[in-house]
Amino acid sequence: MSNKSFLRKRSHRKWVAGLTLLLSFMLVLSGCGGKDGQGGSSGAGGKVTLKMMHLWPEGSSAQQSKLVTQIIDQYEKDHPNVVIQQEVLENEQYKNKLKVLSASNELPDIGITWAAGFMEPYVKGGLFTPLDDLLQASKLKDKFVPGTTEAYALNGKTYALPIELNITPIYYNKAIFQKYNLKVPATFDEFKQVVKTLVDHGVAPIALGNKDRWTGSLWYMYLADRIAGSETLKKAIDGSGSFDDPGLIQAASEIQTLVDMNAFNKGFNGLSNDEGKSEFMNDKAAMYLMATWELPNFTTNPEIPQAFKDQVGFFKFPMVAGGKGNENSWVGGPGVGLFVSENSKVKEEAKAFVEYFVEKWGEQSVTQAGVIPATKVDTSKEKLPKLYVDLLNGLNQASNITLFADVQMKPNAAQVHLNMIQALFGKAVTPQQFADQHKAAIEKGN
Repeated sequence: MSNKSFLRKRSHRKWVAGLTLLLSFMLVLSGCGGKDGQGGSSGAGGKVTLKMMHLWPEGSSAQQSKLVTQIIDQYEKDHPNVVIQQEVLENEQYKNKLKVLSASNELPDIGITWAAGFMEPYVKGGLFTPLDDLLQASKLKDKFVPGTTEAYALNGKTYALPIELNITPIYYNKAIFQKYNLKVPATFDEFKQVVKTLVDHGVAPIALGNKDRWTGSLWYMYLADRIAGSETLKKAIDGSGSFDDPGLIQAASEIQTLVDMNAFNKGFNGLSNDEGKSEFMNDKAAMYLMATWELPNFTTNPEIPQAFKDQVGFFKFPMVAGGKGNENSWVGGPGVGLFVSENSKVKEEAKAFVEYFVEKWGEQSVTQAGVIPATKVDTSKEKLPKLYVDLLNGLNQASNITLFADVQMKPNAAQVHLNMIQALFGKAVTPQQFADQHKAAIEKGN
């Protein structure tokens, strides 16, 4: 609701500006039989090769990577005529490559997408195939948590199947808090006092890698939610309201107050999310705001020392005095989903694997990877880490979940949002300029 680094900003904006046009043009090409070089193929001896591209590298997403490989290995064992080739990229590399491949009509047979605005140009370009038949099949019928698949629907058809459901807490290092006699803050004023105490003791309060920009967006979204309220934020994003709202401008101002307080680790605007996260993982920063897809690193990942995992706690984003927000309102929503390429030469085989993958991921991801799946799972009989159970309860008690802003927005507006987030954190724009740029981008409607 990612993600989302490797292209210059100007070039990146040109890519995005032309993406919808390019994808629409590819719809015409695909209708003219332009399928050469597309996706997997049927080889000699009846072998079917499926190409799958995903974003769980073994290094930064060890448990997810292990589970994907495990599911693939079992599928190949059960289906000796199928070979599944993985291509694995980290988040920002993945997004950039997806754009490049879509422009040349060479999407993998199976890939990862985000919902809503991120997905829209690919759907309009005729590059993702509808998967409604899988939703009605016996294996997946009524298996999804209500509200998850809708984020992947456009014009009455579902173009990807979600595999994750996320909320975004503030993780914190209990040992650091204890060392400086800090209590979990319930209000934003208390939070800023925690920040000040940590800064005074030479400890980085917050781990952040804002080179990827969507990471900083999480901070803005929460402040906007707590100050202006979730409905005001949602309306600003969908264009029925405006980022000119005083509460949304105040949220932008509070971001710059945190920057002035040195709340974030040094060099945060030039660090990737993985680089920023390492500050938290290495006990150099006290807090880290990130979605529950990070849970494996704090619960099940055997590569992470148990002593560290034991000292990770979480708290809800604090309330702001006089704000319209609710403490049970979260930023999050359906995580990534699986798509099948419309132009795949082995589309039916790809859809069969997606159906299998979603089912097995839902059954195994809780205990083996420590993630919250988009499918319903009975966890009552499982012995699960307290951190996981507490966050799952937080999800179940949510009064609202606002989908990540850059995922909701149309591609051009999303890029303006992300660029403005980095500029806001870098103090290159004022809160009013931040609002004006958003308003103009959303009014353009693309």
